[in-house]
This record gives sequence, C-alpha cells and structure tokens, in this order.
Amino acid sequence: MTNLLPPFLTGFASSAALIVAIGAQNLFVLRQGLRHEHVGPIVLFCGVADAVLIVAGVSGVGAFLGAAPQFTALLALGGAAFLASYGLIALRRMLGPAAVTMAENGSLTLRRALAATAGFTFLNPHVYLDTVLLLGTIGSAQPAPLRPIFVLGAVCASFSWFTALGYGVRILKPVFARPAAWRVLDALVGITMLALAASLIVRVVLGSAP
Repeated sequence: MTNLLPPFLTGFASSAALIVAIGAQNLFVLRQGLRHEHVGPIVLFCGVADAVLIVAGVSGVGAFLGAAPQFTALLALGGAAFLASYGLIALRRMLGPAAVTMAENGSLTLRRALAATAGFTFLNPHVYLDTVLLLGTIGSAQPAPLRPIFVLGAVCASFSWFTALGYGVRILKPVFARPAAWRVLDALVGITMLALAASLIVRVVLGSAP
C-alpha cells in the first residue's frame, strides 16, 4: 500500500497543478455554478473528459501530439476562433442594457450547456498540451505497473476540482445577487477568452516563422 501512495500523489498533484488556474473551461463551470444551471452534468462531463484525455496521454497519445506540430497548429486556430467568439459574447453581455441576474431569462438548455462545455474542453489546445502531452509524459515515466495508480490520482484531482468549483462557488451567491458582480465576471470572462485566443494565434505564428 505504501508503494502505491507516491504514484497516486504524483498524479494528483500534477493534475491539480494544471487545472487549478483561471482558464476558459474553469470560468464556464464557475459561471454555471453561480447560476445553479446543469452543474451536475457539466461537472461529470469535465471529469470524464479529463479522465479520457489523461488515459490517452499516458497510453502514448501525448507522444504522438508532440510529433505532430501541424495538427497542433490547426487545433490552436480552431480553438482561438471558438474562444474569441465566446469572449465577445461575454463582453457584449457585460455592456448590454439589462443586467444579468441569477434568474436571467434565456438560460442554456442542457444540450447547449454540454455543447459549450465540450467546446471549452476539446477545442482548447492547452488541454492537449497540458493534460495529454505533459501528464502523459509524467505518467509514462512511472513504472508500467504503477501507471494506473498515477492515472487514478490525476483523475481524482480533476473530479475533486470541478466538483468544488461547480458546487463550492455557491458560497459567493450573496455577492452575485448584485448585477454589478455579474458585469465584473463577464468582463473577466471576456478578457480572459480573448487573451487566450490571442496567445494561441501568436503561438501558431511564431511556431511557423522561419
């Protein structure tokens, strides 16, 4: 049992270090958590998606991505377009005449919410560079019999984080009872999405420069 603890903790810590950061996916989960809207399915989707990506990375897909820069570049451009469009929507929502509230009309349907979650998950090149490539490299360095334990630790970190983010953010409900707080959140979302999109485009341009 003692020998199983180090690879589990390595997987947990490595995964946590990558996902506990302000990013497109986290901000979307946070916003849906504040609105109490499809939180369970979204948290489950994020956790399962991470599990699939982590298993793929440790199984060798990460090495493939590292050797396929053209694929990564196309993925980055597609992700940049998606993030930029959502960022502009958030900024337009912030500048709109009607303030957003907890009970805002026009809530996302479950299908649209999961579609957006899938976009933030699979159209974000960082998830492949970090979750698949980086975690895959760390996991592959573990002895073969201990790799499943590493994967278990990494997956536990992912599920723990998204559950805490989706449900724990409700303690901020009194703050977000004020429309101004929603405007600040939408501004943060919009600026972050556009910054991520710009960073992806710059990465592609610099990567293709002679």
